[in-house]
Amino acid sequence: MNIKEIQDLIKFVAKSGVNEVEIEQKDFKIVIKSHSEPKEQIIVQAATPIAAASVAALPTAAPASVVPETPAEVELNYITVKSPMIGTFYRSAGPDKDAFVNVGDTIGKGNTVCIIEAMKLFNEIEAEVSGKIIKVLVDDATPVEYDQPLFLVDPS
Repeated sequence: MNIKEIQDLIKFVAKSGVNEVEIEQKDFKIVIKSHSEPKEQIIVQAATPIAAASVAALPTAAPASVVPETPAEVELNYITVKSPMIGTFYRSAGPDKDAFVNVGDTIGKGNTVCIIEAMKLFNEIEAEVSGKIIKVLVDDATPVEYDQPLFLVDPS
């Protein structure tokens, strides 16, 4: 496995929401662990150089998806509002302010749903859909990754 393939695997793990991926063959073992923090731990052990033929033998992982927690959520077609950037997620404009949105609130396109702080800049995140907030998927003042689900919205 070359460095580009390892980097692609790391990106896949980060985007998919999978916590850990382990690939082991006779010549090497790679374990990629992802935590809620935007850090990844990579352990690579190779006994001998790997031939190009062994890369083709690697099993391909199916893309992981966010699985709703209850059967009712599976039946409904919710829209996921995702983070457009890496940063720190805030539900309100300040510690003494009300949250932009709460579960049960109705939002429209262009409504501010949260703030993401990135490099000391506070970016207001606007809804791209109209609907009712069903679930807040991220705790206040926690780090978020690019494309991480933030809210579930019922568009009906």
